[in-house]
Amino acid sequence: MSKIALVTGGTRGIGEAISKGLKAAGYTVAANYSGNDEAAAKFKGETGIAVYKFDVGDFEATAAAIKQIETDLGPVEILINNAGITRDGFLHKMTADQWREVIRVDLDSVFNTSRAVIEGMRTRGYGRIVNISSINGQKGQIGQSNYSAAKAGIIGFTKALAQEGAAKGITVNAIAPGYINTEMVAAMKPEALAKVVATIPVGRLGECEEIARCVQFLVEDPGFINGSTLTVNGSQYIAG
Repeated sequence: MSKIALVTGGTRGIGEAISKGLKAAGYTVAANYSGNDEAAAKFKGETGIAVYKFDVGDFEATAAAIKQIETDLGPVEILINNAGITRDGFLHKMTADQWREVIRVDLDSVFNTSRAVIEGMRTRGYGRIVNISSINGQKGQIGQSNYSAAKAGIIGFTKALAQEGAAKGITVNAIAPGYINTEMVAAMKPEALAKVVATIPVGRLGECEEIARCVQFLVEDPGFINGSTLTVNGSQYIAG
């Protein structure tokens, strides 16, 4: 029986590539989504991957959904925390709702999902958790104090949980993508996007499939890698 993998935000963008990559590698995948029913239905029809609609920022809803996934498919042994949103703005103009919404969806969700699966992983003596952070969680970004805080928090969470689970056969690692060719990035104004690409030494955006391959590596054979953050940004920012 193939291992069960849950990918949050798993029907579009980076999450879609991760879901497809894990399925191609032989895993049984459950892809979470929050709102776009049409995109999720299209994804399910094209891939055959089961989709589950729930709000990862809601602790009770997440626990109930993961319980259902485990009833339908089996115990979640691999968790990819990919879901995230942006609500950009300078701090002196940012509303409390803009702050809270990003923290809730981008950071609280990592606790919610991990809490729902960690006891089972500890009992079985096996687990893989990969958390998708961001270059902006490493270096910060103007106009993204909420997003940068959430993504930096993910890195700290990863380091702590890795130590807790290590003796139980659980690895917890993070990936910090740079600017990736997604709908979100493509929606940037052309002149703004050109300025971003000009700061990337390799001279291009990353591709979703490149992040998916990193996830697959950390899932399949992380070996001695635990509590680490894999930086994938074309050398735009090299963390010390």
